[in-house]
Amino acid sequence: MTKDQKDNLFLLVKSLTKSEKRQFKLYVGRLGVNSDSKFLNLFNVLDKLDHYDEGHILKLTKVKKQQLANVKAHLYKQILISLKLNPSHQNIRYQVREQLDFASILYHKGLYKQSLKILDKAKEIAVLNEEKNLAYEIVELEKVIESQYITRSISGRADELAIQAKELSAANLITSKLSNLSLQLYGIFLTKGYIKNEEEGKMVKDYFVSHLPKYTFKELGFRERLWLYKASLWYSFLMQDFINCYKYALKWVNLFYDNPKMISLNPVFFIKGNNYLLESLYLLKNKTKFETIINKFESVINNEKFHKDENVEALSFLYVNLNKINLYFIDGSFDKGLDLIPEIELKLSLYKNRIDEHHKMVFYYKFASLHFGSGNNKECIVYLNKIITNKTLSMREDLLCFSRVLNLVAHYEAGLDDHLENLLRSTYKFLIKMNGLHEVQKEMIKFIRGLQDIYPQDLKKAFKLLYEKLKTYEKDPYEGRAFLYLDIISWLESKINNLTVDQVVRSKYLAGLES
Repeated sequence: MTKDQKDNLFLLVKSLTKSEKRQFKLYVGRLGVNSDSKFLNLFNVLDKLDHYDEGHILKLTKVKKQQLANVKAHLYKQILISLKLNPSHQNIRYQVREQLDFASILYHKGLYKQSLKILDKAKEIAVLNEEKNLAYEIVELEKVIESQYITRSISGRADELAIQAKELSAANLITSKLSNLSLQLYGIFLTKGYIKNEEEGKMVKDYFVSHLPKYTFKELGFRERLWLYKASLWYSFLMQDFINCYKYALKWVNLFYDNPKMISLNPVFFIKGNNYLLESLYLLKNKTKFETIINKFESVINNEKFHKDENVEALSFLYVNLNKINLYFIDGSFDKGLDLIPEIELKLSLYKNRIDEHHKMVFYYKFASLHFGSGNNKECIVYLNKIITNKTLSMREDLLCFSRVLNLVAHYEAGLDDHLENLLRSTYKFLIKMNGLHEVQKEMIKFIRGLQDIYPQDLKKAFKLLYEKLKTYEKDPYEGRAFLYLDIISWLESKINNLTVDQVVRSKYLAGLES
């Protein structure tokens, strides 16, 4: 049953919409010879299967086992060609590349003038839509053709093309350096999370400063500015500088609103920019701005003019729902957030091939935290176990670490004392192995380990002592990261004051509005 997750052809067939399947059959049926072909029979069989079963496929298609690999490869290629011809997959970028291909054909036929005419129009469209890599390709082909198509104006034309090539090359070089920097910083965040100590902070700062290219802001185009904001955002996230996270995420999103045609050309970047803007506002606990941004974001992506392919649709679901959950964490309305879980879980199963394992585990941690905040500790443990038992998850050390710490607290709250000793031991070993054991976690483990020796009448005193110890770390630039994942302070306040966690978080939120 698991092989269907590994077979690329099967996944591709199952990703096709009804209209795409219909177009594929029309495409292969344009020649009568294809109507009874092996690859078309294979397509029909795969379309009807619920999971990939090679034995069943061989039986129904009558394809010999030694032929299957070649037939599958041919079918895969034909599906991609059919999808390429589908208008829904064609945009400005595709149109420019198509014109570049046409110009190349004309050049090889010796029709230089016609080729140059097409290239000139394509270059104009590429530059207008910030497709500078494509524009550079076009200029390079123009230089080749001009060197063979001799005219009286060749001297001036050569200078013009040389200047264009130089300017485009410089812009593309800055974009490349900024995109590399952004990707490296994003990779650090995915694997390590926020910086944990001064040494890591210095390393990240030195890396950012040394790899940030020199630039003149006024000369930067849309794409260069976009990558500059992305790199600056990830640097700010790593350093836990949430004010600057908000600043650069807002610049990122406003860049699209100032250039609305770029939204349809780069919908993924538009969606992700809004996600990081909302995440920044969540970390700053600004519910008013959060609601304004998410409402505007949803109105744009739900507009019929906003083109959604399968990838964009999955990302829209992912980021809208993660942020809808975050809204309930800001003011402590965890019970309301629980209503989202069934619908999100249903969609997660529908998008199982389009949403990566990491983001699925982030949802589970959010679900667990909602249940913990609502006092549903056994339900909290169910979702945490999905993360803890996931052996394929090798990203976000911080998510893995705090899942185990929250698991300890939830077991204690649920009264599952029989499991605590084994959990303490395994959690301690895991944190040591992940190099994630910091003062907050040490104090938590020490406290839970000692709970069995504390008399019931002394529990509140013990909670107060732990609260006082952890409170000193709340403003610490490195230890404070623990509270971004697990609001232990609010939990302790709930135990001390005989309140629920959601009551404590709610009162803090309201107090913040008054201050």
